[in-house]
Amino acid sequence: MPDQIEAVVSVPLDRLRPFPNHPFKVRDDDAMKETVESMKQFGILVPAIVRPLDGGDYEIVAGHRRAHAAELAGISEMPAIVREMDDDTAVIFMVDSNLQREDILPSERAAAYKMKLEAIKRQGERRDLTCAQVGHKLDGKKSVQKVAEASGESKTQVQRYIRLTELQPELQEMVDRGKIGLTPAVELSYLKPEEQAAVVETIDSEQAVPSLSQAQRMKKLSQEGRLDEDSVLSIMSEQKKPEAWNISLPIERLQKYFPRSYTPQRMEETIIKLLEGWAKRRQQNRER
Repeated sequence: MPDQIEAVVSVPLDRLRPFPNHPFKVRDDDAMKETVESMKQFGILVPAIVRPLDGGDYEIVAGHRRAHAAELAGISEMPAIVREMDDDTAVIFMVDSNLQREDILPSERAAAYKMKLEAIKRQGERRDLTCAQVGHKLDGKKSVQKVAEASGESKTQVQRYIRLTELQPELQEMVDRGKIGLTPAVELSYLKPEEQAAVVETIDSEQAVPSLSQAQRMKKLSQEGRLDEDSVLSIMSEQKKPEAWNISLPIERLQKYFPRSYTPQRMEETIIKLLEGWAKRRQQNRER
């Protein structure tokens, strides 16, 4: 039997409903403005993917940004492919259709990975009820490995992102803004909510964020039941040691830029002078 060809239908915007707990924010940024202008000029070129709901409405599985842009552009309906999907299949499709975007925040990626992981686990549990051969479960792969392979991340990296969902919203926002790095944020995610609240308060009062080693020490104290506001303040008030950098360049890469008579020491002196001149020009440009 040939595959059924899916038809594109026109769906009124007021019949569209957002996906429950959709992890990807729809932002009114420059990219959204460009999308709106494009729609005004050319219309909606890519149909949304929706699934039917009771009562004649539709749930958006892929196309939340397009639906919002259409509304801003004054368009009353949009093209869509209506597809029957169960909840877990819809979650997986929704996540996969958004993960290729470049502007995804760490907190969005974290929530998406978690949603997809839980959906895959539920699918595996249902398959276990109907499959007599144990080897058929998830094709022999763990759920987190499936998420990793589809996203192009390592299994460890996926697990790190999912840990971010255990952070308090204030700390998640700091990770999104790049104020706290992913690795120390993962360590902080193991703290109890009240301990995380103490970290947020200390960040505000001290105008400093915990380093990886500081976050690891707080995690250890938390596991021992000895982390409180005073210990958080004590750890984060410490002077951070500057990172030691040791940059080395292969001599083969440098020799082609210098006369043969140049010794390594003279190459180094020349490089330093060039960098000093570059830094001076940058400063002059900033002052203009």
